Amino acid sequence: MQKQSVFHTRWLPIALITPQLAIVLIFFYWPAAQAVFQSFLLQDAFGLSTTFVWFENYRELLSQPDYFSAIVRTFVFSFAIAGSSLSLALLLAVMADKPLRGSAIYRTLLIWPYAVSPPVAGVLWIFMLNPSLGVLAHGLRALGVDWNPLLDGNQAATLVILAAAWKQISYNFLFFLAGLQSIPQSVHEAAAIDGARPMRRFWTVTFPLLTPTIFFLIVVNVVYAFFDTFGVIDTMTRGGPANSTQTLVYKVYVDGLLGGNLGSSAAQSVILMGMVIVLTAVQFRFVERKVTY
Repeated sequence: MQKQSVFHTRWLPIALITPQLAIVLIFFYWPAAQAVFQSFLLQDAFGLSTTFVWFENYRELLSQPDYFSAIVRTFVFSFAIAGSSLSLALLLAVMADKPLRGSAIYRTLLIWPYAVSPPVAGVLWIFMLNPSLGVLAHGLRALGVDWNPLLDGNQAATLVILAAAWKQISYNFLFFLAGLQSIPQSVHEAAAIDGARPMRRFWTVTFPLLTPTIFFLIVVNVVYAFFDTFGVIDTMTRGGPANSTQTLVYKVYVDGLLGGNLGSSAAQSVILMGMVIVLTAVQFRFVERKVTY
């Protein structure tokens, strides 16, 4: 028998959802509306007057080659971070799902990094891979690798991707482990009786049943790579060297807060929000077709 909540007054459900609606309106829709309005304004150098310039900020922004480089860099970072963190998290979840002695300890240790904030994650990786003080950096140099992310843009980008992906692995691991544990054991036993080997059971039985979880995590990880990597970039490279790690969200910060160009910064934030909305819609339109519910 299906249980159903019954409210004896219509004001109770309204009272229950009002705080959440207020939070969404105040902290999302109101700042978004302000950003859209600000993107049509041009402020003087002293912040004393503003001029309504319509789409001039967008026109000037889209005429800059550096902005398109930041767009390409952001997509490369997002796909690299999402792909690596999802792959490693799935591998760890499959290994932790086995009946091992002390598996609860392993799972707890694998979840801990999720409690680390992005700036702290960036600092930890700087300590490990700093070209002069990092332990791992000394190991790379012993292997003949000229490791110096302070001067090499590709190495700096690799360092940011590693730190951001490591930060997200625990979150993905938690959902993958829950998804694996929700799969009935009888399904695996039936596949084993039919003669399917472990690898074949994973790709033909386990992986299709995990597709709802995978789809959800793809959307979450792409949004994370677009926005939440700001703290990692700011603590590790500050967008350098030579803007090689400057993504769209960090460029909004540099042009707006550091450069004082609030109109261009607001236009960038609007374009970034539009990109994420379109990318999420594309994922729901095409990727969700592969999901098995």
